[in-house]
Amino acid sequence: GHKAGMSHILREVDRAGSRSHKKEVVEAVTIIETPPMIAVGVVGYIETPRGLRSFKTVFAHHIRDECKRRFYKNWYRCKKKAHMRTGQKWADEDGKKSIEADFDKMAKYCSHIRVLCHTQPKLFKLKEKKANIMEIQINGGEVADKVAFARSLLEKPNAR
Repeated sequence: GHKAGMSHILREVDRAGSRSHKKEVVEAVTIIETPPMIAVGVVGYIETPRGLRSFKTVFAHHIRDECKRRFYKNWYRCKKKAHMRTGQKWADEDGKKSIEADFDKMAKYCSHIRVLCHTQPKLFKLKEKKANIMEIQINGGEVADKVAFARSLLEKPNAR
């Protein structure tokens, strides 16, 4: 999230032994703006003797320009070709089969599933246009359930 401003609150202190115990005090608080993030990919990891290693990565069909900006140093001079083949893969029958095979391999071999998410800078009142990208791990349940859940999150705003 990004800092949106500051305010103050009035609260009662509950700290035994303090001079302000059971008294009201005014404290400063920071307001953080956190719009929903968008999932653009799924990464499966396998365990090796040297730690985790990424096994398969599947990107979503549509990736927004604000996310693509992160892949380039200079947006206005580039050809904006990042992830063009990803979209073609989702549209093609053979591509869909390979994506299904990748998801099946993730469910079979991977031990950890993470979702690639990016921020939506256009929702902030900032000059920034380049999205921040992060991996969020999915916990709980069987690996096949994690893969299915991660797949259901693709291209959707997630405020979880």
